[in-house]
This record gives sequence, structure tokens and C-alpha cells, in this order.
Amino acid sequence: MGGTFLELLTHPLARGVPIDDPSAIPMRRELIRRKGFLRRVYEEWYRSIVSRVPSGGAPVLELGSGPSFLKDHLPGLVTSDVQWAAGLDVVLDGLFLPFAAGSLDAIVMTNVLHHLRDVRLFFGGAAQVVRPGGAVVLIEPWVTEFSRLVYAFHHEPFRPGAADWSFPPAGPLSGANGALPWIVFGRDRGGFEREFPMWQVEKIEPMMPLLYLLSGGVSMRSLMPAWSFRLWTAVEQGLAGFRWQLGMFALIVLRRRPG
Repeated sequence: MGGTFLELLTHPLARGVPIDDPSAIPMRRELIRRKGFLRRVYEEWYRSIVSRVPSGGAPVLELGSGPSFLKDHLPGLVTSDVQWAAGLDVVLDGLFLPFAAGSLDAIVMTNVLHHLRDVRLFFGGAAQVVRPGGAVVLIEPWVTEFSRLVYAFHHEPFRPGAADWSFPPAGPLSGANGALPWIVFGRDRGGFEREFPMWQVEKIEPMMPLLYLLSGGVSMRSLMPAWSFRLWTAVEQGLAGFRWQLGMFALIVLRRRPG
């Protein structure tokens, strides 16, 4: 019964596609394009990201660009992913950034950091390639009382109690800890600031307890039609005072200090 119900909720494009298979990238891109409600969610995220990107004239790098359309909102964006997909500018591992020192205005990503198996290695490398005054801008899963309940049923690992900031190597999407951004910037924020004094944690803003759920994400059918997006946005705005208890994602902005 449970399996049948899950199959009914799964979007037809996502059925039978292994999560780590390269074919999942164009499938996810097409799902975001087709599902109007989900596309509006991503557009909201992209506007939040673009508004925090500094304009210093240097390139901005996006990690995990496979299904993304952020470049529509940020012309000149350098797109990348760990697997090849049509339209990418470069294939790279986010733990090893092949850029000159201080050559980037920013690094941006959406739901990617929690797939990086060693965030210490990433932030150390990012500090080398992002110029002083530049930024790392992220939208990532976040741990709240509500999200703990929801993510317990998600297909990706979600371990708020993990002792370390890393996880064993696995596939590009199956390897993850959805609680990792909260562990680093919530639970262990003091440790991050001591270890990486070159990064100022400028903003952490929990968000979206409802909209992403109602969109069905990148594997399930939409639970609401696209025309209802503004209505549900108004409902979510009414819950803004409870974002630290209900938010499922967070906007995280780090600023590269001089020196």
C-alpha cells in the first residue's frame, strides 16, 4: 500500500531513474521546467541569491548547475557540476576549485553544500579563489522542529546528530547529509568561525516551510497548481515569525574578509 501510494505521488519523469545516474540531470531540469509551481520556488530562491552577489566585475561560479536555470537570472554565470550535462561551462569537483587566487566575486549554490563530503576542504579552497569582499551564497536544507519531521521521510540521509562535518564517499546525489548546513552554521557555528576567521557569517535566514513541499520537489507530482503560488506565498509570509521553528531551508551568506 505504502509503495503504491509513493508510486502514485512520484512524477512520471522521475520513475525508474537512479538518483546518481547522469540521466537524472536532464530529467530534473525538465521537471523544473514543466512544474510551474516548482519553477516559481526556484525563481524565488534565485532572486534571493542574485540580490546577495557582489558586483565586482569578476566571474561568479555556480556549483551543481546541472538542473539549474540560475544563469537566466545572472548573465555571465560560470556553470559547473561534478557530472557532465548539456549547457555546462565546466565539469569540476567542488572540493578542488581550479581557479586563480582571488579571481571570483562569489560562489553560489542551491541544495549542493550538503552533498560535499568535506566542507572544510571546500571552505578552505573557496577562501583562496573568492576575492576579499566576495561571497559564498547558499540555499540549503535547515534543521527546525518541523523540518526534522519532514526530512525523516526524505530519500537523502538527514543526520542532525552527526559528530563530524563530513560523510563517507558515495554517489554525487546519494552521498549527503541534509542536516550538514545546520550542523556547520547552526549547531557548530562557533567552531566554524574559529576555524575559518576569513569567512564572516553575514546572514542565516530560515525559509519556506510550505512552498517546496507543495511543489513536490524534483521527484514528486505537484500538490498544488501553479496559479495558487501567490496564495500560498501569502500564507507562508504569515508564518514568517515562526521561521526558526518551521523553516525547511535557509539562505546562508558568507562574506570573505580581507587578508
